Amino acid sequence: MAVPKRRVSHTRSAKRRTHYKLTLPMPVKDADGTWRMPHHMNMTTGEYKTTKA
Repeated sequence: MAVPKRRVSHTRSAKRRTHYKLTLPMPVKDADGTWRMPHHMNMTTGEYKTTKA
């Protein structure tokens, strides 16, 4: 049976059990070539959602 040789500290076990993740901003490119954040208005054209032709 596998038994740890030394006690695992609370900090080390908490680090292992974390669910923290870093979410990076993911900009999208509009049809006119400008970049914007999702669910935000395009500041150059004033459009919120791009209409597909």
